[in-house]
Amino acid sequence: MRMRHQRGYLRCVKRKKGPAKWEFLWREVGPTGELIRRTTVIGSTEQYPTEESASAAINGLRVSVNDACNRQFHRSVLVGDIVDHYIKVELGDTSDWYAEATKIIYRDILSAWIRPYWAMVDIRDVRTVAVENWLRQLRRKNGKPLSNSTKAKIRNLMSVLFNHAIRYEWLEQGKNPITHVRQSAVRQKDPEILSPDEIRSLISQLEPPFHLMIWIAATTGLRRSELFGLQWKDFDFEKLTIEIRRSIYEQTIGKCKTQNSRKPLPLAADVAKELIRWREKSKNNAPEDWVFASTHENGRLPFSPNFVLAKIIRPAAMRAGIEKRIGWHTFRHTYSTLLIANHEDIKVVQELMRHGSARITVEIYSQAITNVKRRAQRRIVRMITRATNPGVGP
Repeated sequence: MRMRHQRGYLRCVKRKKGPAKWEFLWREVGPTGELIRRTTVIGSTEQYPTEESASAAINGLRVSVNDACNRQFHRSVLVGDIVDHYIKVELGDTSDWYAEATKIIYRDILSAWIRPYWAMVDIRDVRTVAVENWLRQLRRKNGKPLSNSTKAKIRNLMSVLFNHAIRYEWLEQGKNPITHVRQSAVRQKDPEILSPDEIRSLISQLEPPFHLMIWIAATTGLRRSELFGLQWKDFDFEKLTIEIRRSIYEQTIGKCKTQNSRKPLPLAADVAKELIRWREKSKNNAPEDWVFASTHENGRLPFSPNFVLAKIIRPAAMRAGIEKRIGWHTFRHTYSTLLIANHEDIKVVQELMRHGSARITVEIYSQAITNVKRRAQRRIVRMITRATNPGVGP
């Protein structure tokens, strides 16, 4: 039997107390075939001031209401419907599949790139080559092309969307058109790496607690969301360890990126001494307090990473004579590169970086330093020289 697609009905209901509320009404088929009327509250008029905003909020729910109907492959299911349902099911507050930072980034990608272009296209009309061509022409607001890594993230999230449709049986198995979309993730330029002297010079230009941010970032490789999410209870100054228990992104507190991210890290004794000195001076020194509590927020939240980078770190780098473009991930790349330059075991480096595999550590996060490459080259030259001129000394 062909099932009827429902748009449902949105209405605004006044209340005796408080603002009016938006309700969504639809019908379901009961176990004996009878129609059952369903109603759910979407939110208040304060949350959704206009009917348009309230209607947008129920798009994901509307897809769920038509779940059985959408499984009939003659039905049209728009990419925009899948986006709304994915946001509701996978990126909502109750979902624990992703860290909060990942949820925010995914929602941004969906709203900024995928939805504007593909929302009104039927999921069965999306073609592999069309997606490739679309990715190729994507530009930032300033007209510059998107980086390969950003386009790869968009491509991968589109693939996740279509797998979501397949999981809910709105698209046939094996019909994900993004599977064969070609999109390189190769960097167009290598990330900046700081030398130990540059790190030391940068730290010398910073006052507490900002110098500690660099000390910790450069000696642990913490991600910025983990660095600013640190509380005093996360440090064990006797055992010299750090427990990574949370991350904070866009001032939203959530869990860490992966299971590997939650592994404890060693804390250098010199850094521990600096931390203890800062804790003695800081007004926010209780176990639950943020290590880098914002004075502007009266300690309720940590400093904004973007503010610290733009207003504190980069000006300090200029004073130190460092011309490299520094970002928070610069210290993570530097940490990994210096570890490998010191000939540390790759498995140890992987564990310190808390990567899921050593391939990520070697291929993405580390690069050989010029002097190290030059020494390696000299060793080969000496080997060849000795082979062709046996009398030549070392």
